[in-house]
Amino acid sequence: MNEKVNNVVILGGGTAGWMTAALLSKALKNLNIKLVESEQIGTIGVGEATIPSLHFFNDMLGINSTNFVKKTSGSFKLGINFENWHKDGESYFHGFGSTGSGMWAAGFHEYWKRGLDLGFSKPFSHYNFEAMAGLNHKFAHQQGGLNFAYHLDASLYAKTLKQVSEENGVTRIEGMVKQVHTDSASGDITSLELADGNCVTGELFIDCSGFKGVLINETLNTPFIDWSHWLPMDSAIAVQTKLSQAPAPYTRSIAHHAGWQWRIPLQHRMGNGIVYSQQYMSDDEAKALLLSSIEGEMLTEPRKLQFKTGCRAKQWHKNCVAIGLAGGFIEPLESTAIHIIQQGIMQLIKYFPSNGINALEVDEYNHYMLNDYNDIKDFIVLHYCQTERQDSPFWHFCKNMTIPASLKSRMDLFKKTGRFVQRKNEIFGDSWLQVMIGQGLIAEQHHGLADELSETELQDFLQQIEQDIAAKVQHLPSHGEYLNSLSTR
Repeated sequence: MNEKVNNVVILGGGTAGWMTAALLSKALKNLNIKLVESEQIGTIGVGEATIPSLHFFNDMLGINSTNFVKKTSGSFKLGINFENWHKDGESYFHGFGSTGSGMWAAGFHEYWKRGLDLGFSKPFSHYNFEAMAGLNHKFAHQQGGLNFAYHLDASLYAKTLKQVSEENGVTRIEGMVKQVHTDSASGDITSLELADGNCVTGELFIDCSGFKGVLINETLNTPFIDWSHWLPMDSAIAVQTKLSQAPAPYTRSIAHHAGWQWRIPLQHRMGNGIVYSQQYMSDDEAKALLLSSIEGEMLTEPRKLQFKTGCRAKQWHKNCVAIGLAGGFIEPLESTAIHIIQQGIMQLIKYFPSNGINALEVDEYNHYMLNDYNDIKDFIVLHYCQTERQDSPFWHFCKNMTIPASLKSRMDLFKKTGRFVQRKNEIFGDSWLQVMIGQGLIAEQHHGLADELSETELQDFLQQIEQDIAAKVQHLPSHGEYLNSLSTR
């Protein structure tokens, strides 16, 4: 397609649609952007946890952190507490930010490993500021301090983004798609015919229609890469409850015999959910387990979601780009859904086809996005395969499954040598170390540089980091107090 792109049509609202509309209209001011959505179609809107990369997106839109939390009834998130994942009854904390202090050739984990061998290293999370602040329910904005993300009300975030978009000239069109018209020669999408007879034309179409993938899937039949043989979870049930106590500054992930449960605290409610595989747990059993474990009065009826883990072989096919669930889904274990949406939008802006769609740029876009999906997929599989649990058919499968070669090589390298290398453009860095160690994958050796310190020097080094963190945590207000203070700002 060599036609210049001046008119962009976004199908679907929700988080994906309005994030796309907001940033495209902010960055590319000469575009004519129309967003088609129907109030008759609900949005998923249960994924209420994020990772720190969202700061960059909000900064580009001029949404500061304090206003963001107010507008989304949000709370702050310093990481995730994983319970029962390595062994039933054990927990570890994946905190945002770096753990300890190392050097360019030998990371902190190398010194920690030597200390572990000598018998005086504390659990790895004790050397992570975010983890210790989170576990002590402390939080405050600090210059050069805590790395954080958010828990948010997704519907309120979409409302904020809609306002930004419309201020930037985006036109919202209410309507249900009756038929998608394509060019008989090229197969490109030419227009969306709505139920009321209105026809919405454009040169570039962005599919934010959720799992259905009305454009990328139903119209263009773009192949789907299925990862359910590694991640067999295919169902979730979500329910909201009143808060029974002050919100904690972290997400809880609680493993059960056939999957896991989430607890995500906002200012005004608790988001609860259970993720499971119907191969190992029935819907009725999952619902009963979820409802037996929630705290506080129910605000909503339990809502069932069905999904398949994987992604489109091409996120950009012909003149259609899939953003969000239309492009793929990786379960919410590490809160990556909004990050993937963000990456899709930012890469689209980078390769935006102002002068016409170029196959070389499309290939680069697809290559980048597939790598991002694959890296996240490997990181999620790590949580399941690196476990000592074999107490149920589900966990027996997880512990003994054949894992992706890319993940196996990374795990083998770390176990045999203690080396960890963050790959180019990879969103997770120190997180890999925290999860590998938290799940019981301990390196067999450490870097020789860690031996340059005497035992006394090493012990002092580790104690100093721990003490510095403890002192900083002590001076932080509680998360609940800090949230209350924002109402006066």
